[in-house]
Amino acid sequence: MITLGTGIGSAFIFNGHLVPNAELGHLEVDGHDAETKASAVARERDGLSWEEYSVLLQRYLSHVEFLFSPELFIIGGGISKRSDEYFPHLDLRTRIVTAELKNDAGIVGAALDVALHHKLAK
Repeated sequence: MITLGTGIGSAFIFNGHLVPNAELGHLEVDGHDAETKASAVARERDGLSWEEYSVLLQRYLSHVEFLFSPELFIIGGGISKRSDEYFPHLDLRTRIVTAELKNDAGIVGAALDVALHHKLAK
């Protein structure tokens, strides 16, 4: 799971278990912290068209593919609702889909985790 927003967030699931501390937005790509170039904020800050942004996102996702050979990319975050603008420009080996809940996916996931695995104070 990759979230594209203010930065790049990530959740790395292996054999059904969350791998802790997988900060994939901080991977170095072309000498830069990936989220400084491939986050939604970077696209807006640099005034990039969706096609120009896709080039930077491609470099980042290709690097993640190289390192981890994922089975699936699920894209969430602020610009996931606009995936039709940049998905067509990506050429990845890994299947890529938009999170069904778009920008709310992380919030709902966190709430479900609390409800299922943690006792809440009454």
